[in-house]
Amino acid sequence: MIIKTAKFLKSSSKLSECVKSHLPEFAFIGRSNVGKSSLINMLCNNYKLAKISASPGKTKLINHFVINDNWYLVDLPGYGYAKTSKVQKIEFEKIIIEYCSKRDNLVCLFVLIDSRLPLQQIDAEFLQWCGEKEIPFSIVYTKADKNSKNELRKNIAKIEEKLLLVFSELPNSFITSSEKNIGKDELLNFIGGYIQ
Repeated sequence: MIIKTAKFLKSSSKLSECVKSHLPEFAFIGRSNVGKSSLINMLCNNYKLAKISASPGKTKLINHFVINDNWYLVDLPGYGYAKTSKVQKIEFEKIIIEYCSKRDNLVCLFVLIDSRLPLQQIDAEFLQWCGEKEIPFSIVYTKADKNSKNELRKNIAKIEEKLLLVFSELPNSFITSSEKNIGKDELLNFIGGYIQ
């Protein structure tokens, strides 16, 4: 699939404010500073679409982008940013839980994981929650260009080993690098498989 048009539509602070539409939605979420905005911009060929910040935790709302006028890309708040106040953390969690568990036209939640790091507890807990709630999700490994191919392979193998302690089978996964355009076609083709 080729993205020809990508337009910001609206930001929402809760599910009831979200776009009223039956178009399929593909949402992106991850720990703060995992490279979510960069990945979204790379997929959409627009490096100013999602705001990239030097300070993590920039996305605080549900951001809807309409793609090719026939599906929505949704940028969700990052989770687990240490400098966020306790009240804000609770608010973010509420937004995320409500959207992920109640949005009827959510086709797939892409959970971003930093490919350079061991599986973080907060990521493991979130993935387990998705499984328990039967939320359709795929894993997107980010920053794949930062390690050697051998280190990348070993680290992903260790993450998958831990995931298999919780899941009977591994979810779909994609290896990406926003800087090198790695994984772009695979992700877009996966999404394209659901678009009429």
